[in-house]
Order: sequence, then structure tokens, then C-alpha cells
Amino acid sequence: MTITQEEFTQIYNGHIEQIYRFCYLKVSSKPDAEDLTQGVFLKLLEYLKDHQEKIENTRAFLYQVARNSITDYYREKGKAPISLEGDEELREMVSSPERPERPLLVNSDMRDISRALTNINQDYSDLVIWHYIDDLSIPEISRINGKSKGTNRVMLHRALKALKEAVGGQTPKVGV
Repeated sequence: MTITQEEFTQIYNGHIEQIYRFCYLKVSSKPDAEDLTQGVFLKLLEYLKDHQEKIENTRAFLYQVARNSITDYYREKGKAPISLEGDEELREMVSSPERPERPLLVNSDMRDISRALTNINQDYSDLVIWHYIDDLSIPEISRINGKSKGTNRVMLHRALKALKEAVGGQTPKVGV
């Protein structure tokens, strides 16, 4: 499938912030998150160049490539996830002055929740990030991870329970 520069720019601009934020929350390093994000969009270009079929859901495709890239990152580097310690950049990424009603992970809970996200099951961590930080609906998440809406609802409930336990038994503030 051929794609014009304008079409690619539209996809890039429409998804770069979310993919970068997702990578950053997973690797806790700005340079590594930037490299991973760049790699995700390069893989998109390669896929579009090498395959004739159209991508049904670009967002789902990008998140899946990002997940796979992050898995490879940890496998290749032999690294364990690093917790974020009071990261101001992260606070800015999840805060949205344009949409104050959006569920956020903010303030004093940010450090504990960020650390906890690295200590829970990857699928659970992804769900929390997608739903509460990227503000994706359950149907959108289902398109990304290929699981049913019901399964994702149950997993999100379990993810919040795991997150609560990882934060020390206190209910984390995932809403404003």
C-alpha cells in the first residue's frame, strides 16, 4: 500500500503524543521512549511499504507495535522496568488543562502509581494507561488488544485491584 507524505504526517501528528506517553510510562527514560516511538512509526512506514492490505485500525496497530517494541527493549537490554520518581515531565503529560474532567494520575499519588505500574502485570499496566491516561474507551481498547469488551472490563477491574495492592493497599486516585 502506498501512502503519501501528507497521509503519514496526519497519522504521525494524530498519534505521536499518545504513543510517546505510552512508551515513556513503560521505560521511564525520555531518550529510550523517544527512540521507541520513532521505531514504532518507522515500522508503520515499513509495513505500509511492504504490504498491500490496508490497516483496519491505525491506533491499534501503533499500540501493538509499541507493546512489542517495549517487550523487545527489555529483552535485549536485560533491563527491569524503572519506577518514576516524582517526574515533572510525566505530570505534564497526563495533565490536561484543556480537559480538566479527564481522569488523571496526579499530585502526590503520581510517584506511587508510576512505581506500581511498573510492578504489575504488563496487560494490566497497559489497560490503566490506555483507559485512565490516554482516555480510551473499552471498545477502543478491545480493538487494540483484540480482547472482548467484557474481558477488558474484568481485566481493568483486576488491574485497579492490583494497582491498589502495589500502592500499599490504598486506593489510588485515578480520577479528578
